[in-house]
This record gives sequence, structure tokens and C-alpha cells, in this order.
Amino acid sequence: MKTFVITLALSAMMGAVFAGEKEEAIAGEKEEAIQIVNEAASAVSKDKSTAISEIGNPKGRFIKGAIYVFAYDLSGTMVAHPINAKLVGKNLIDVPDAGGKMFRKEIVEGIKASGTATVDYKYKNPQSGAIEDKVTYCKKAADLAVCAGYYK
Repeated sequence: MKTFVITLALSAMMGAVFAGEKEEAIAGEKEEAIQIVNEAASAVSKDKSTAISEIGNPKGRFIKGAIYVFAYDLSGTMVAHPINAKLVGKNLIDVPDAGGKMFRKEIVEGIKASGTATVDYKYKNPQSGAIEDKVTYCKKAADLAVCAGYYK
């Protein structure tokens, strides 16, 4: 019984350690997403055409591991995506996430209202192939919503 209690206590402690590590990793990814969006938004403000090409480049400077920049125009049309080029040119405003949430409408509405948006939704993680919770941060640059997200 004593061994069971010790094992249970150690398991609980390890779970707490892993949970703390995950929270730290998520906080780091959030900061990385914000930083890369700010860099891309600055590039869009300086030279929109060149920045869009770079955002859409699968080996470009706006990809940091699992975090990558993508951009919509203010109608919800994808203008650049480095991972899924098939989305470029498509208006996705009315396409919901895996749970039915109209997250792109939230992005566009937030950008129009305040110049930034942070939206939670469910999306297929290109690394794991699984539908996961994702948080995306977006910032207005010129007439675009420049975005990057991370999985929770």
C-alpha cells in the first residue's frame, strides 16, 4: 500500500511538472507567433508584393518550426500560405473549423475593428496530422490580416 501511495504521489508530481513544461512551451510559442507576425506585418508595410511572396515561400523567413505566417485580405481570401498553397486565392470566410466555428470571420472582424485579432479554433496540425486546438494572432498591415498560430 505504501509503495502504491508513493507511486501515485510521484505520478501526480510528474504530471504537474509536464503540465508546467507544456504551459511554458505554449507561452514561448505565443511570443514567437506574435514576434513573427510583427516582422511580417512590418515587411508588408514596406513592400507588400515582396512580403506576400516571402510569406508564401515554404522555405522563407516567416516560418519558425511549427509556427508560420499566412495572410488573408479583408474579405477572407487567402493571399499567402507557405504550407498549403492550394488555399491561396480562395475566399475562406464562410469555411468553418473542425468544430463549426467561423474563425476567419472573427479574424477579419477583429482586424477591421481594432487592427489585431487573437482567435481560438480547431485545425489540422500539419506536423501531427491531427485536429488540434490552435490559437492564431493576427495584425493588420496594409489591407491584409497577417497571421501566425500555435497549437495548444
